[in-house]
Amino acid sequence: MTDEQIGVNEELDKQMLIIKSFLEHLEYTLGKDKYSATPYDRFNALAYAVRDYLVERWLDTQQAYYNSDNKRVYYMSMEFLMGRTLSNSLINLGIWEDFKDAITSLGNDFDQIVNEEQDAGLGNGGLGRLAACFLDSMATMSIPAYGYGIRYEYGIFRQHIIDGAQVEIPDNWLRYRNPWELDRQEHLHTVKFYGRVISTFDANGKLVREWVDTDDVMAMAYDTPIPGYQTHSVNTLRLWSAKSSREFDLKFFNEGNYIRAVEKKMQSETISKVLYPADNVVEGKELRFKQEYFLASATVHDVIYRFKKKHQDMRLLPDKVAIQLNDTHPTLAIPELMRVLMDVEGVEWEDAWEITKKTFAYTNHTILPEALEQWPVWFFEQILPRHLQIIYEINERFLKEIRERFPDEPNRLARMSIVEEHWERKIRMAHLAIVGSHSVNGVAALHTEILKNELFHDFYEMYPERFNNKTNGITQRRWLKMSNPALSGLIDEYIGDGWTTNLYELEKLRAIAADPEFIARWRQVKRSNKEGLCRYIKQHNDLDVDPDSLFDVQVKRLHEYKRQLLNVLHIITLFNRIKDNPGAYVVPRTFIFAGKAAPAYATAKLIIRLINAVAAVVNHDPDVAGRIKVVFLANYSVSLAEKIFPASDLSEQISTAGTEASGTGNMKFALNGALTIGTLDGANIEIMEEVGRENIFIFGMTAAEVSQLRARGYNPREYYNGNRELKRVLDMIASGFFSPWAPELFTPLTDSLLNLGDHYMLLADYASYVACQEQVAQLFKQPDEWGRRAILNCGGMGKFSSDRTIDQYAREIWGIKPVDILPGAVELQRH
Repeated sequence: MTDEQIGVNEELDKQMLIIKSFLEHLEYTLGKDKYSATPYDRFNALAYAVRDYLVERWLDTQQAYYNSDNKRVYYMSMEFLMGRTLSNSLINLGIWEDFKDAITSLGNDFDQIVNEEQDAGLGNGGLGRLAACFLDSMATMSIPAYGYGIRYEYGIFRQHIIDGAQVEIPDNWLRYRNPWELDRQEHLHTVKFYGRVISTFDANGKLVREWVDTDDVMAMAYDTPIPGYQTHSVNTLRLWSAKSSREFDLKFFNEGNYIRAVEKKMQSETISKVLYPADNVVEGKELRFKQEYFLASATVHDVIYRFKKKHQDMRLLPDKVAIQLNDTHPTLAIPELMRVLMDVEGVEWEDAWEITKKTFAYTNHTILPEALEQWPVWFFEQILPRHLQIIYEINERFLKEIRERFPDEPNRLARMSIVEEHWERKIRMAHLAIVGSHSVNGVAALHTEILKNELFHDFYEMYPERFNNKTNGITQRRWLKMSNPALSGLIDEYIGDGWTTNLYELEKLRAIAADPEFIARWRQVKRSNKEGLCRYIKQHNDLDVDPDSLFDVQVKRLHEYKRQLLNVLHIITLFNRIKDNPGAYVVPRTFIFAGKAAPAYATAKLIIRLINAVAAVVNHDPDVAGRIKVVFLANYSVSLAEKIFPASDLSEQISTAGTEASGTGNMKFALNGALTIGTLDGANIEIMEEVGRENIFIFGMTAAEVSQLRARGYNPREYYNGNRELKRVLDMIASGFFSPWAPELFTPLTDSLLNLGDHYMLLADYASYVACQEQVAQLFKQPDEWGRRAILNCGGMGKFSSDRTIDQYAREIWGIKPVDILPGAVELQRH
């Protein structure tokens, strides 16, 4: 038999094994045959077949981590925006083509089955998606790591647009099943709430605190495998689900009071019911507070459980454990670890505090006040009384340290105290995170400088060694290889596929960026991707879009600081110019928006209504036809983003300078060959440094100029009265031009700009933004030059891989090294 024949036989054998696994799961796991199986059944059977490939590697990985006894990192995040898992797993395992050929041979539409998967929407925006990218990188780099979050039964809401307005629909993503997770019923941890603290003395005269009469909730683990790319490593994402400690109260049941009998169970399990409970009411805030402690407590107990498998001396904990807090939300893990060390393990305060500080590291993701959580003291008094005692003690010792270091600065005590002593006493969670961690990092160079020099300047003066920068990154496996296979294939053809694990390899594109043939093929891929998005827009918005128009895209969470409203002001400006001079040539543009507004965020929801109201006017005006169109794509998600980024020409990154911590959407756009129009904010600055100032469109004030203007006294009406086009646009919005059925509908938006101070300075940056957009239009009229710069943008993305970010975390914060995973270790033990 020839080598070729042997190879064919091996491929046939592999295909038959895949088919056998798929059909067995369809029949035995799901109880279906080819006649009764729905498309979603076929997806589940395919997912289970792929999961079989993961499990052995997963077990090998966990065994290797245990045997090596290396230090591990535990990444705590209230959000993990994972998106779809099937495609990512097939690509990372290197079995996409094998499975596609096998499943297609049965007469199935493979792509249709893959697209049946629902997004796991356990997050909203960059924070949750960053956490997902980090998990991918840690697995790819064989770093011993575990992600910890909450298994929300209802993820981020599904967004419908009805009459131009956002309507929130519950996202019951677990309704049918989640084939990727394995419930670990043996991993249950008790999470306590309420109760009281009693103080006693033990036999040695030592003061002992005991938290008693608590309401207990059980945290049950659900594990999801996270495969690395082209490696045997499979890491774990562990999500906690709240379960009642008692199924029901038998006393009430026997008395016939069936509702009361199960009431406690239902109350307990609401903790993991929904992501982002409405925080405009006390009950919603209290539930969010409970969620944060639920995650903190369950995770701390789990980490110590793992640690104690091999070690009993708690002083070794920082040598074996690193806990990374993804923003302020998991900060309650700090007093929780202190409580467990002292009250359960019997460690003295001084030792417990040193262990805690060396174990925790804190990532700050924002400078916005609303995200720097402060919880009322009375929450702690009622819900976590023992933790309040611990926080008070931490703060008392901290204030003493401040007095010793800065004896002549009494005002510093109030500024730095963990307890805010205003009319309602609150616990400042960011302050607690800084004091209780050995590392505090920002997520872009500018952001970190703002932390050091402004937001946390007092803390930086006290602990300068703790502060460092770790610029965010994205995983190129999902955001180029998986989401843009045509461009990925073209790049592989010209420079090889080394970029999938070393993104700096993309620098090789710079040498061929001016090659006419490569530019032509690049542009062909871009147009094909745009045609695909056009079909999606036609299907979901019933709007015909020109694929040759400039796709001007702003997709991200709706928030005033991200300035979607500034984008709208420019669209109306273009509309007015066309109406004034219908015969003038205008570069055709399609303005594409997507993003969700928090349900209680009235202004952000009103901006969505304005976008859709402007779209209704612009898209139906005969003078404008063929020149500009406006589209709002509903229910923005990871899967939708995977369609949008590859099709985009222009990336809108227009936040007020000094407000966006980093941004990762800017990186995804550039990686897919979109040019950026943006302010010198967040990671835009570092993108500009990597791709060259001449290959990015920069406008507006710098962060320093924003601060200076605020200090001088910013008067938005000066800009309103001094710019005829701007005044006309705002007057149109205020007068009801875009809402004749409700003329005053959008006046809150114009009032916020003109009468309430325009906090994010849209009017100050308007003229610069409009002028910069004219430069964009001029360049788009030179398609080859546009293509060359798009290639250079992609080629400059090496720095922005999450692999680079994680490597820095591992070396500079966690002190963790990769672990070699030996294939088949578990199989050998079995025999």
